[in-house]
Amino acid sequence: MPAGEPYIWSMARNPASVAEVAGGLREVGYLPGASTALVSFLATKLGKPVLVEGPAGVGKTELAKALARYLDRSLVRLQCYEGLDEAKSLYEWNYRKQLLRIQTEADGTGWNNVQDDIFGEEFLLERPLMTAIASEEPVVLLIDEIDKTDQEFEAMLLELLSDFQISIPELGRIQARSQPVVLLTSNNTRELTEALKRRCLYLWLDYPNLEHELAIVRLHSPELDQQVARKLVEVVHQVRELDLKKPPSIAESIDWARALLLLGADDIDAETFAQTMSVIVKHRTDLDTVAARVGVKLDPAADAAHAASAGHPGSPSADAA
Repeated sequence: MPAGEPYIWSMARNPASVAEVAGGLREVGYLPGASTALVSFLATKLGKPVLVEGPAGVGKTELAKALARYLDRSLVRLQCYEGLDEAKSLYEWNYRKQLLRIQTEADGTGWNNVQDDIFGEEFLLERPLMTAIASEEPVVLLIDEIDKTDQEFEAMLLELLSDFQISIPELGRIQARSQPVVLLTSNNTRELTEALKRRCLYLWLDYPNLEHELAIVRLHSPELDQQVARKLVEVVHQVRELDLKKPPSIAESIDWARALLLLGADDIDAETFAQTMSVIVKHRTDLDTVAARVGVKLDPAADAAHAASAGHPGSPSADAA
């Protein structure tokens, strides 16, 4: 798109308030906190990217998916990894198609004429970043786990995040046809550059408190008994307090609730926990730690022994003291 032409704005969803965004996200299955709803609203109004940081499994990626559903936009996702470059994220030339075009040119055609033919948009292979700005309809662009890339990749993003345009040496500057809502997620495994942060709104997502997570579990598994759901969340919070390689995510809390429903469990006792804790614990050493520190607390016999040991020394029980 030539520079200077206006963006195409979608009229499908144009939220007018923070409360409207919060309600809309709840309708599509995402329960936002106050700061999440506020930053999401500002992103739609200010047109600025949002950097969402926090531990793994707190709903950063899911927020982008929920915004796409709520705003009625397509989701374009770039999954980041070490060594990601322009060819995999922005664009690359379709060399086979270019070669075929050269071979079909008439004999005697000069290189300048051929060059003009083969460096056109029809020979570009769009990758996620270019797909997002080339879309006629506004999209939600998710740049997932940006902290897995290097600073050179961040520098390449700056033009896109500042002006929603990219520069291609053979074609010149290509400006966005529509204004995407952009979310960058980070698990905070490395410090991102100040240049990148300056261009973004910022949102920190942490594990929710007990009542908030209970509401999330109830939203996704309304058939689960309320007392079982509460006990489930309480156990998950106990597990997260341990020194584990991977604490359970919110998604795994939901998976556990669904598993208990399928098994027809009416309580989470020691046996049920032992059978199903692999839904929320995913490392061998973590399984042993959780079984010893949390699973034993769900055993009534262990609870009775613990209560007895709480009595006065030399007394058979606290009641007998």
